[in-house]
Amino acid sequence: MAKKRPQTKAKRPQLSDGEIPVVGAREPCPCGSGRRYKACHGRAAAHAVTELVQRPFEGLPGECDWVALRELVPAATVELPLKGGLPEGVPSVTLATVLPMAWPALRRDDGSVLLGLQNDTASGDISRDLADTLQKALTAKPGTPVQGRRAPADGPRLQDLLDPEGTFEPVVHPGFEFWVPDAENATPEVTASLERANAAAIPTVKLTGVDAAYWCETPEKNHLRWVMPHPEEQLLDALARLHAAGGSNLGEGTRLVGSFRAHGLTVPVWDLPSGVGAEDVEKPAAEFAERLATALATDAPLTPDERRARGGLTNRQVTLS
Repeated sequence: MAKKRPQTKAKRPQLSDGEIPVVGAREPCPCGSGRRYKACHGRAAAHAVTELVQRPFEGLPGECDWVALRELVPAATVELPLKGGLPEGVPSVTLATVLPMAWPALRRDDGSVLLGLQNDTASGDISRDLADTLQKALTAKPGTPVQGRRAPADGPRLQDLLDPEGTFEPVVHPGFEFWVPDAENATPEVTASLERANAAAIPTVKLTGVDAAYWCETPEKNHLRWVMPHPEEQLLDALARLHAAGGSNLGEGTRLVGSFRAHGLTVPVWDLPSGVGAEDVEKPAAEFAERLATALATDAPLTPDERRARGGLTNRQVTLS
């Protein structure tokens, strides 16, 4: 019998972390460890795409309005300027709160791009997911919707794609007619989606005198929801000072009722009488902004009344995201 040749294992090439390709979760890890990818280098990759980014819009122009359009405003659009300008064949890029059929994005027949903001995202970083969808839309065939996906963990974020010197000026619409430039030729599916969306839209108006404050009308009462950029603890202290002093309202019959937490920012909410429209609250909101600035600049310890007011405000916080 022939002698068995001693078997030697060839050395696998050593790969750095940056060279490890993505494979199926149950496949052997390409690094050569002998473990499955999900138990080896895939663990870090999975953590990177699921870890929640608390303030996904931080650093973008109009961060507070990004939060408002994501969570509070039914129908609005914003023109988005890109770094380096628009690609050839793309006349415009427009952010929209919602798109027909809940599409993540749409490349229109004329080459323009609509990017939906209020869609579910696959990872913990909304900014990265939106940037990935935007990149796909910029190269999609005109006249087609774009589907979302889980963005690569090292993919760009909106902060990498949008012009940091650009403006962010939302236009709030009474309905979703901006979906269909040519309503007569819309498909039955889009027409039905438009009718459903319009029926569910709450009348909303953006105030002009202060930043990121939105009036809305509901059957029982109206509301003002105001996204603020200040650190939460500092803002709650300031609101408590004003509340204890009787200065937290926006006029007769109005009341600061609590706040939302959304994407790392705080959104105070006021109840307004049904007869109070957006134009009626413009001046009171501007006056409140001045009182708030004074309260924010105060660093004295809270009084007992202010601490009680703060506790009440804290108990009436609702986390949206």
